[in-house]
Amino acid sequence: MPDRCEVLPGEAVVARSGGGLLWVDAPGSPALVSALHACLGVSGPGADRVLQAVAGQVSTLASGAASFALVLATDTGSGVALWGGKGQPAVDGVPVSGSSVEGGTLASGFALGQSLYVGPGQSAPRTPPGVSFDLVEGTVPGGGATLHLAAAAPSAATATSAAPAQSPFSAPSDAGFGASRGSSAASSARPESGEQTAFWRPDADSAVPLLRFDDGMVVTIDEDLVLGRRPDNHEMVTSGSARAVPIADTQNVLSSAHAALTRSGREVSLVDLGSLNGTHVAGPEATEWTQLEPGVAHPLSDGDRLLLGWTVITFEQPQE
Repeated sequence: MPDRCEVLPGEAVVARSGGGLLWVDAPGSPALVSALHACLGVSGPGADRVLQAVAGQVSTLASGAASFALVLATDTGSGVALWGGKGQPAVDGVPVSGSSVEGGTLASGFALGQSLYVGPGQSAPRTPPGVSFDLVEGTVPGGGATLHLAAAAPSAATATSAAPAQSPFSAPSDAGFGASRGSSAASSARPESGEQTAFWRPDADSAVPLLRFDDGMVVTIDEDLVLGRRPDNHEMVTSGSARAVPIADTQNVLSSAHAALTRSGREVSLVDLGSLNGTHVAGPEATEWTQLEPGVAHPLSDGDRLLLGWTVITFEQPQE
């Protein structure tokens, strides 16, 4: 019987990817949500150091009260966790204990047991019948989640035989601050569960710049684009001068028409369209996001990261 992840009803966010499980309640803090979400792809013996680095950024990234609980499964079958605010991970109904660090509490090396909970409180609440659902992979609204493991976590040798080998320290392209631009291609057989951005994977044209989203999907910038929750009605789209690119938004942090990408020859610029939560950009090696002034075009360079709501996008500009 495979693992089963029950998501409790609620207005916060639950995300599951690979061996990671996240619950976060941080309205108005898309940068923090994005940084935590990016950690779901971290693996290897340096995972605890990555989580500690993210914890040190919590006070900078959060706008107001923020609660979260994040657990990663390591290659050896143990767990690494970071939590803060009202968040708390629990294993088999017993709260995980850890050490206080700047921005939260960190624990590593604990056994994962048969059930793993992330959410508010100190233990998994009893799930009311008929109100939870099984999250295979993706991001959905939720008030917490319990992952029922099919069996004890596999040993490193078993994990190696069951899945493609990974380098000792890896993260996807949306890994946020200080991450290298590793090539992490998304599987074409991605599960259908969970809300995903409504994009297609076009035939690659090496001469056309593109956007690589945090779920692995790719959009070519072969014309001007309008990005947002429901960009179809923006005047640039209705006039035929731009293409609409809708983005999945379970937490309602995106504006209907959030930002635009405009082309002038080979140059591509990002423009905030007066969005409620702002549009942010950071260079490949930058450690802080810069918020754009609405209506002012910002030229993009290869490797720049864009933050819209809590969706992280990487801009790639082919070499001439």
